[in-house]
Amino acid sequence: MAATEHRDMHTPFSELAHGALRFLTAGSVDDGKSTLIGRLLLDSQALMRDQVDTLQRLRRGEGALDLSLLTDGLEAEREQGITIDVAYRYFATPRRKFIIADAPGHEQYTRNMVTAAAGSHAAVILVDVTKLDLNQRPVRLLPQTRRHALLAHRLGVPHLVFAVNKIDAVADPGAAWAAVYDALRAFCADAGLQPAAILPVSALRGDNVTTALRSAWYDGPSLLHVLETLPLPQPPLSSPWRLAVQWVQRTGDGTGEQPRVLWGRLACGRVHVGAALQVFPSGQPARVAALWHHAGRPIEEAAAGQSVGVQLDRQLDVSRGDWLGAPDALTGQRRFAATVAWLDTDAAVVGQRYWLRHGHRWVQGRIAAIEHRLDIQTLQPVDVHALGANDIGRAVLETAAPLPLVPFRHAGPDGGALIVVDPRTHRTAGAALVE
Repeated sequence: MAATEHRDMHTPFSELAHGALRFLTAGSVDDGKSTLIGRLLLDSQALMRDQVDTLQRLRRGEGALDLSLLTDGLEAEREQGITIDVAYRYFATPRRKFIIADAPGHEQYTRNMVTAAAGSHAAVILVDVTKLDLNQRPVRLLPQTRRHALLAHRLGVPHLVFAVNKIDAVADPGAAWAAVYDALRAFCADAGLQPAAILPVSALRGDNVTTALRSAWYDGPSLLHVLETLPLPQPPLSSPWRLAVQWVQRTGDGTGEQPRVLWGRLACGRVHVGAALQVFPSGQPARVAALWHHAGRPIEEAAAGQSVGVQLDRQLDVSRGDWLGAPDALTGQRRFAATVAWLDTDAAVVGQRYWLRHGHRWVQGRIAAIEHRLDIQTLQPVDVHALGANDIGRAVLETAAPLPLVPFRHAGPDGGALIVVDPRTHRTAGAALVE
C-alpha cells in the first residue's frame, strides 16, 4: 500500500538534483531520532573505524549498539537520554550527499526544531509505534508528532516523510503498520499535507532504513531510497531579482575613490552586468557595474541561490540590511498578517513590542492583533487573545520602518520570514511567516 506514497520513486537519476539534501529528524521524545541517524551513518559506511570501535566498547552485553551516541554529544544529553541541542551530521552515498539535523523532541526545545527546519529540504518525522494505543480506532497520534509535522509544513519544508519506528517491537507488525498508516493518512488529509512517503522502519535493527523491507504487509521503498530520490527545490528564477546586502566590502589601496562591493545571496531571479536596480529603503537608482563570484572572479550573470558581490556604477549609501533589486521589485510594508510559531514561555500578547529580523535588518515592531490559534488536535482555529509556548497562530504585526515583504509561500525564508526577539530577555520568541 505504501509503494504509491513516494511520488518521485521512479524519477530517473539523471533528472535528480545533484546538490546535497538537507533534512531533519523530528518527532516526540525517545521516538528514536538519534538512533535512526546513527543507523544511516553506520549502514552507509559513513563512520570512521575508531567511532565503530567506541560503539563496540560501550555495548552492554549482547545488546544492540547504542547508535544515539553518535549524535547526542552533550554530556546532559547522554545523562538524560534525550536530545537537547541540534546536532548536524554528514554522509554520502553514490547517488547523493546528505546533511542531517537531529532536532530535539521535547516540547521545551521546540525552538531548536524550528531552527533545524530553516533551510531543510525534507523532514523525517518519526512515529514510535510502541507509544500508541493500537486497540483504538482511529489510532490517536502523539501531540508532538502532529506539532512537528505542522511546524515543518508551515515553515516551508518541501517534503515530509513519516517513518513509523520500532515496528519490530510489536506483536503483529502488519496490523500495527496498517492502523498507524491509516491514522497518518487521515491526519495529513485533514491538515492539508501531502507526505512524500509513509514507511515502516526499525532504527535499532536497521529494517527498511538502507535496505528495503520485504514482507507480506509492506513492499515499498526503504528510507534511504526515498531520501536519495527526493527532488531538490528549484530557486525562483522567473521573479524580479532581489538581494539582501549582508556585507559591504571596500576595495582599492586606500587612496582616491574606493569602489565598494555589496555581498549577499540572490533570493530570486537573474541579474546581469548593466542591469538597472533600486536600493531599498532609500529608493536610489543605479546600475550593476560589475558582478563578482564568491571565489573572487568577475562574472557576467548570476542566478537565484548564488552568493555574489554587486558593484554599483555610482557611490550610494548602502549598508548591511539594505536590499538591492530590480526597479519596482521592492515595496515596503509596515503592517502585515503572518503565521506565527511562538516559542517563548512568555506569551505573545497584543501591544507587546519586539525586535524583528527580516533578512539582515533589525527593526522594532509590535503585535497589533492576534486572530486565532491552531488547535493541534482538531486542526481548527480557536479565538484567543494570546499565544503560548509552542502555539501556532495567525497575528497582525506592525513595524517601525517599512520592510520589503513578500508572501512566504512565494519567497520562502528570503523575504517572507521574520525572527521575533524579546528585547527584555534577548530570547528568540517566535518565527513569523508572511501571508
